[in-house]
Amino acid sequence: MTDPIADYLTRVRNAYLAGHKVVEVPASKMKLEITRILHEKGYVLSYKLIEGKPSNTIKIALKYHPDTKKAAIKKIIRVSTPGLRKYVGVDEMPRVLNGLGVAVLSTSKGMITDKEAKDLNVGGEVICYVY
Repeated sequence: MTDPIADYLTRVRNAYLAGHKVVEVPASKMKLEITRILHEKGYVLSYKLIEGKPSNTIKIALKYHPDTKKAAIKKIIRVSTPGLRKYVGVDEMPRVLNGLGVAVLSTSKGMITDKEAKDLNVGGEVICYVY
């Protein structure tokens, strides 16, 4: 697998499109941090790191609207890829859906959102957009 983050985002996207309640993905520190951000921003209900013998997995409980059964995540897009990294400074920080969405960044302060990066006055690599 050349891009494990894109695989992670695709698994989450496909699980939402298929209407699944839970999705399991292979674990890594970066995937766990992205999942933490998605949980903090209300895009997923909960998550749990399951430690196994061959490898660890992350179990993610997906969130849907109670009445309409629409997914909490409308789109989840990979921005920076292994072949083309996308770095931004504080001045050119992206605004996803005019501030309604979230851009996940990998910075020197760790994995944070675009708003937190602006507050901390740091730039970094744009991992994905979520809205």
